[in-house]
Amino acid sequence: MAAKPAQTVVFKIEPGDQEVGERLDRVITAHLSTLSRVKVQQLIKEGYVSINGKPGKPSYRVEAQDKIAVRLADHIVAPSNDEATLPEVLPLDVLYEDADMAAIDKPAGMVVHPAAGHTSGTLVNALLARWPQVAQVGGKGRAGIVHRLDKDTSGVLLIAKTEPARLNLMAQFAARTVQKRYLALVEGLPATPTGEINVPLGRDPNQRKRMAVLRNGRPAVSFYRVLQTYKGYTLVEVQPRTGRTHQIRVHMAFIGHPIVGDAVYGYRKQRLHLGRQFLHAESLSLLTPSGGQPLTIHAPLPADLNTVLDQLEPL
Repeated sequence: MAAKPAQTVVFKIEPGDQEVGERLDRVITAHLSTLSRVKVQQLIKEGYVSINGKPGKPSYRVEAQDKIAVRLADHIVAPSNDEATLPEVLPLDVLYEDADMAAIDKPAGMVVHPAAGHTSGTLVNALLARWPQVAQVGGKGRAGIVHRLDKDTSGVLLIAKTEPARLNLMAQFAARTVQKRYLALVEGLPATPTGEINVPLGRDPNQRKRMAVLRNGRPAVSFYRVLQTYKGYTLVEVQPRTGRTHQIRVHMAFIGHPIVGDAVYGYRKQRLHLGRQFLHAESLSLLTPSGGQPLTIHAPLPADLNTVLDQLEPL
């Protein structure tokens, strides 16, 4: 039987006001945050991106009213993985499951994808053992995962069980219609009970493993709301409107209230010793891939974080 041709899906992007004047590859990467900028540039160079019906160039500066169309070619967007990832039976806390997708409560400390130094014990290893059919969803090594959580962030993480479901969920993330709610304990007390943090982010030019607020960075928006105040600390709800790497951690540090336990962006000397940052993906709201029904998935605050709150003095 002949092999099926590579499947593609088309995403249509209309740049926002803050994206006018930005490079085309940056704008696309901002909307398709599951793809690296290198892969986006490859899509553009191989003719899978058009602007107003004409081929685009990575360095093109986006203008208002531009109509951007991106075809996701599987041979480009599928993650590369030279070594086979082996199934590994590991405990998974499944929050939701149907024929198209599942949601798990990722524990802090679990690496999502195998990498140098983490070839076993990852979420991908566990998913391949629990749902073998996800082995090629999204390409080798992806195992149906459609978004990211940092190693030391806990909470809701979505897995697509089929390729159509993955493409549907990716489209929802790209359109920024997925509502994400995080809980974070931050240092000090924010000046206002609610607030919007709207500052662009990019790779720190001096430390490439860190993110930083940069004038020419990618647009990033987060909203926070104070839930409970304690002596020296505040529990906040954060809803990121964009999906930048380390976005909430950098944004809260930017306004002077870094997340407790964050060894990268927080205080050098931590007053509370958690062994992780106090950041938890509490819920995701989306539409189910097949039926288009509204669905909200919750992950309760882990015991270690509840223990920290119990030890604080409320105000």
